[in-house]
Amino acid sequence: MIQKLLTQFETIANALATDGIAVVDDFLSREEVQSIVAEDDFKNGLLRFKRAGIGQAQEHQINESVRGDFIQWIDPAKSSSPIQIYLQRMNELRGFLNESLFISLKDIEVHKTIYPPGSYYKRHLDQFKKDDHRKLSAILYLNEDWQETDGGQLRVYFPDRQKDYFPLAGRLICFRSDLLEHEVLPTQRARMSLTGWMLDQLNDLKHL
Repeated sequence: MIQKLLTQFETIANALATDGIAVVDDFLSREEVQSIVAEDDFKNGLLRFKRAGIGQAQEHQINESVRGDFIQWIDPAKSSSPIQIYLQRMNELRGFLNESLFISLKDIEVHKTIYPPGSYYKRHLDQFKKDDHRKLSAILYLNEDWQETDGGQLRVYFPDRQKDYFPLAGRLICFRSDLLEHEVLPTQRARMSLTGWMLDQLNDLKHL
């Protein structure tokens, strides 16, 4: 298990250094994914989660024509054991990237995400115009038996091309928050993930 994680961490570091994006399957095992999806929060996500907005602070607003997902921010101190496993792994990855890429990532922030059928998120950049503390975006998908006809691809825009990635259970996608614009294409079934960012400052948890 330790060797598998180290190999995954090395793959992520190398891909980020060369392409600005890394994709690793089985970052969480099937059993670990199932434990997260089985939690009441995800079972009743559309009732428990809040509709996500765009912008930050005073500029924050709900705009269903831009994004249609529902989210719930995770407080590490109050999170369940299955979520704690993921948070610990992400913090271990953060430490590895600090050493291997000589960057200074100090913390992570993560929320649970559900896209209801028919929803999407139009093309955008994860780093705010007035706040550049998000350095790396990281998305862990929780969708078992996802089919191409289900849609919901993450479309990433590179300078010379675009590429689509399906939200397969256990798949981690990590990319430069300041560099790669992306969008979520319309999904035909509920699309779940743990969506987060690695920060160059401590997470103040003000959004909880």
